[in-house]
Order: sequence, then structure tokens, then C-alpha cells
Amino acid sequence: MANVSHPRGDIASHPDAPEMRQRYDRMLGGRDVALMDGPVFLLGLYCAVSPWILHYTTSQPALVTHNLIVGIAIGLLALGFTAAPARMYGLSWAMCALGVWMIVSPWIVGSGPDAGVIWNNVVIGGLAVLLGAACATTAARSGRRP
Repeated sequence: MANVSHPRGDIASHPDAPEMRQRYDRMLGGRDVALMDGPVFLLGLYCAVSPWILHYTTSQPALVTHNLIVGIAIGLLALGFTAAPARMYGLSWAMCALGVWMIVSPWIVGSGPDAGVIWNNVVIGGLAVLLGAACATTAARSGRRP
């Protein structure tokens, strides 16, 4: 039988090495914010389940539905950031808008929320604004590179 295995070694001599390197650089070009994807997803997950963690499902039913929907939206943004970073990082500002909405939502959506509910939504909203702004600025900086 003939030996058809390729010797292991450096791929630099491969005829398609420059094209593969360019493709690799193009694929990872928008991944400067990769460290933000996990915390954004965890923030969305916490936002979605926070009514059950803080036990205000009976006292604030409108905020339960609200936090569930906004948490799912933040989680879907994080999954989009991971799956299609080049297309999705333009929506980082949408996460800032969701954060601002989370900060004011206890008074608009809720009916007489207590301090725990208010602090929960303010902290979630503040973190969403900070993470969204960090994603947006990093994406803007990475977009300016040649």
C-alpha cells in the first residue's frame, strides 16, 4: 500500500496559506468584543428569571412579564453577538436603550414597586447600559481599522 498520509509540519509552505490567513483574519476581525458576549447573555438570563429569584411574581405581575420579555431580548442580542458579530454589533446601542428602559420601567410598568424591585431593575438596566456602551465603542474602534 502506498503511504498517503501527509507529514506533519508547518503549513506555511501550503499553496493556499496566504488566502487561508486572510480569511481567518476576516472572520475574526469583528471579535474584539468576544468577552462581552457571555456577561451580556448572563445579564439577559438573570433579567428573565429575576422575578422568581426576588419573589415578586404575585405583587408585580406586569413586571414579571416585562422582565421576562426584556431578559429574553437581551439574551437574544448576546446570541446574535456570538453568532454573527459583524452584523450584530451595530445593535449594541439597542442594548443601551433596553438598559435605560429597564431603569425607568418599575415606575411605568409596575404598580407601586418596593425598593427591592426598583433596585433590581436599576442594577440590571445600569449593567445593560454599561455593557452595551462597551460593545458599541469597541465595535466602532474595530471598524476603523484597515
